[in-house]
Amino acid sequence: MLSINNLRVNYGAREVIHGINLEVRTGEIVTLIGSNGAGKTTLLKAISGVNKITGGTIEWKGERIERLAPHKIVSRGIAHVPEGRLLFRDMTVFEHLEMGAVQAAAGKQSFAERVDWVYTLFPILKERHMQLAGTLSGGQQQLVAIARGLMASPTLLILDEPTLGLAPTVIDQLTDTIRELHRTGLAILLVEQRVDMALSLASRGYVFETGRIVLADDAAALLKDPRVKEAYLGV
Repeated sequence: MLSINNLRVNYGAREVIHGINLEVRTGEIVTLIGSNGAGKTTLLKAISGVNKITGGTIEWKGERIERLAPHKIVSRGIAHVPEGRLLFRDMTVFEHLEMGAVQAAAGKQSFAERVDWVYTLFPILKERHMQLAGTLSGGQQQLVAIARGLMASPTLLILDEPTLGLAPTVIDQLTDTIRELHRTGLAILLVEQRVDMALSLASRGYVFETGRIVLADDAAALLKDPRVKEAYLGV
């Protein structure tokens, strides 16, 4: 479904992504593991069209998308929930849902049906639908960010550090939500510092170091890999 080949990305004159290869198959969860600064967020932004690439290709369902504008990529079925949520403090929950639907991929659900769906997933958002995003708790804001992405009717949902700054009970709820989304057939590309959680959710994983993929395997195998245990699980 998503195929990345020999991808390179620069910041200024400095190359920060060095010829990586990666794929996400239909309906699977894939996680990217790596320390801060390894290049994970840079890669996600390249997929969604925010960061321009300097070499290689990004194919989505057989179509080259690496030169498309971000809104065109959204309309093809890829939604990116960014690190830090990036909500508008003075917009309501419902206004964020409306914004997420502007470039929605063609699908069977109407706008009203999608709203009902995200309210079913996140009942608290229905209760707070007219509340300003800036007045919500951190966990509620993260739910708004995910709901905004889902309103685009994606086939692939990109999640960048969804549990950042959240309380343990909220993280547990969010983990259950990711599993529920996966059961609907949605493919998910996940970046998450809680490596044990990410690998428990994913079917496959890639390990990033300084802009390169140094290890790729099934999630279960990565959980047992001594290199992963030592570097990311504290074992």
